[in-house]
Amino acid sequence: MKAIFVMIKCEMGQAYRVAREMADSIEELSEMHSISGQYDLMGKFYLQPDQDIGLFVVERLQTVPGVKDTYTLQTFNAFSGGRG
Repeated sequence: MKAIFVMIKCEMGQAYRVAREMADSIEELSEMHSISGQYDLMGKFYLQPDQDIGLFVVERLQTVPGVKDTYTLQTFNAFSGGRG
């Protein structure tokens, strides 16, 4: 699996509805966060290694009603800190 992060700009007043719809209908979604700044939401999605990122974003995310713009970040490695 490969992870991508997608920042999503929504139509005014639509961010929570968009987040709920994506959470209910997009199985690749791992986490969705409301954020401050230029974008309203940030989602973490896990795609199959051979899955086309651009096609996923264009066909599955940008077509959700209320989505105005997206910005996609592809990840390479995951790091975590030691706790304890």
